[in-house]
Amino acid sequence: MEEIHRAIHETVLDAGPKQLAHAMGMSHTSLLNRCNPNDDTHRLNVEQLLQIMLHSQDKRILAALAHEFGFELVAKQPVKSTALQSAVLHMHNEIADVTKAVVEALEDGHVSQHEKQQIKRHVGEAKAAMEVLLESVKAA
Repeated sequence: MEEIHRAIHETVLDAGPKQLAHAMGMSHTSLLNRCNPNDDTHRLNVEQLLQIMLHSQDKRILAALAHEFGFELVAKQPVKSTALQSAVLHMHNEIADVTKAVVEALEDGHVSQHEKQQIKRHVGEAKAAMEVLLESVKAA
């Protein structure tokens, strides 16, 4: 928990408490009191925490929360859009690969570890193709 409190405090200080507090609609003194890790009498509520993260665009708090629960924060790679027709055809091709891998795995009535890995790989490729399609729809 200490790491989270420290991340909040450092984020506020680095973002500029006066500017951040103004964007949040509160006084900078109140904001500094609420994010001070050594002061238990004032605490941020969830909405205020989210506002700090939104207005500062700093990922330290999110990374500290992830770390507290045993996860690591990793940014997604940006997805490039393509022509909409090309994107939808590619997505269907990848989904067909998933279907084929599942059908082949079920032929003998047992799904081996290798077959599971193949299916997972094809599903990952299909998900990536769907993300390209989504970006292509946004760009169309």
